Amino acid sequence: MADRVIEELDEVESLRLIAAGGIGRIAYASRFGPAVLPVNYKWHDGAIVFRTTRHSALDEDLQTGITGGDYLVAFEIDQIDEPGRQGWSVLIQGPAHHVEAEAERQAAEQAGVEPWPAGERELFLRILPHRVTGRRIKPA
Repeated sequence: MADRVIEELDEVESLRLIAAGGIGRIAYASRFGPAVLPVNYKWHDGAIVFRTTRHSALDEDLQTGITGGDYLVAFEIDQIDEPGRQGWSVLIQGPAHHVEAEAERQAAEQAGVEPWPAGERELFLRILPHRVTGRRIKPA
């Protein structure tokens, strides 16, 4: 078995890896304890953008009850090559912001996020990164 090394990625390289969008996982403290959910996302205007259903568990769990207050979350994206035993992951930490203002909503719609599940996903959420870290595991 070949040796593998872990390489820490800088913010620029980490953001380059996730720029195309895809599937990521949002992690947060829900009413019932820690939760991690997969969502379709796009990287748009310096933020992660995804959609969910208004009044869903995710929407309600991320409400702070404070006007203008956002909930701190983690968002993880990865690509794994199991047969090759290599891959990368990027972790974004920052506030999840409910997109409510019309101008903000129009900007979020331009991201072009198309959720896989059926049904209306009318609520946009943005995660503005406060911290971006990444790592890659690859052959030595």
